[in-house]
Amino acid sequence: MVKNVLSSKEIGTKEQLQVIVEISCASSPHHLLAVRKSYCSLYHCSLEEDIIAYAPPFAIKILVALVSSFRYDGEVVDLNLANEEASTLQEAVALKRFDQDHVVWILSTRNVFQLKATFEAYYEKFGNHLSEDIKDFGNDLLESLVKDVIACIASPEKHFVEVIKAATDGWGTDEDSLSRVIVSRAEVDLMKVRKAYLDIYKTSLDQLIKDETSGDYGAFLMALLGN
Repeated sequence: MVKNVLSSKEIGTKEQLQVIVEISCASSPHHLLAVRKSYCSLYHCSLEEDIIAYAPPFAIKILVALVSSFRYDGEVVDLNLANEEASTLQEAVALKRFDQDHVVWILSTRNVFQLKATFEAYYEKFGNHLSEDIKDFGNDLLESLVKDVIACIASPEKHFVEVIKAATDGWGTDEDSLSRVIVSRAEVDLMKVRKAYLDIYKTSLDQLIKDETSGDYGAFLMALLGN
């Protein structure tokens, strides 16, 4: 999946950046490490090398930091630190500079539970969710990238619900995006994605898949859904 993105020799779309963010931020540290090892073995270069070679300049620092990270996987939370780093993130919002070293460091190294506490502290202190305040950066792709990072950490199931929704809205179906979500989350949190889809859109994900797909492809996705 990652190599398909990087093999285009240019990472320049929202969807391409989104794939790398999802693998970096919605995977366990051990899974991410396994992806990086497999990438080196298969393609004789590091994932970081190809990101530096083909990603747009504004995205390189944060993407390299994210894919290089090995976060602590425990539920340790420091509430004082969460409050301090919420203020740091608010300063970055005010300056429209999410590429600052200390901001990238927070997003790429803190454990998921610590970051969730930081995002909650941000909401309590400043009255908006962090993702709501990320706007007018002057670069729509940078805004989307940072929002995807936050979403994949704060609530990956809701992020993947929105990916599915975007893939099936309008004429035709984006089968690549739909397949990516169903296949990659099948043994991770697909039941949570199904529940979130039902909660948000008041209809079942199973019915959506039946309506949007057919034949062996549809049967394959339905099997992954447990039907």
